[in-house]
Amino acid sequence: MELNEQPSTPTLAHKLGDTPHVSGLAIRLARLSGAGERLPEWLLKVAVERGASHYQRDFGPALPPDRLEISDEEIGVALCLGQMPDNPWLIRAAAQLLSSHRVDPVWLARLAEMEHVEPVLLHIAAAAERVDIALEPWASLRRLLHPRRRVRTDALPHWTRFAVLQGLTRNGYAPPAWLQRDE
Repeated sequence: MELNEQPSTPTLAHKLGDTPHVSGLAIRLARLSGAGERLPEWLLKVAVERGASHYQRDFGPALPPDRLEISDEEIGVALCLGQMPDNPWLIRAAAQLLSSHRVDPVWLARLAEMEHVEPVLLHIAAAAERVDIALEPWASLRRLLHPRRRVRTDALPHWTRFAVLQGLTRNGYAPPAWLQRDE
């Protein structure tokens, strides 16, 4: 690739108007999982298997199996890395996977800071606030995280993409429901 040539697949960081950093987490997960270049697809597959069922699809048998020594927090943060392809499904799957009482908000905030994904997780946390102000781990992340930089959040999924909008039902208006992880 020439120095001034753009990557063939735009990254999330480029869409956000940011520079992707080389993630130690991504390197570790690619090596540990055996997924290599297919890390984004492997992460999505693992997120679905762990409860982000709204994004279920056929992943094919060639992807390596889940590695239980990798935490949900690591999978969720890795799905939001700037070096990942610009695919809203990755961010939306991370939101559903991390919407669990089993997620440690302090560890998640620390990983987010180390991997420079705090703007993405704060965007998800702001979306969660529109549906349920007390929803964890998002309420804690709003308190714990402080973005180092501003990114184009208009490039991230709209808050409605993280929720089920039931609208008008037989019993009247049903408020939005956050896409919780299947436990």
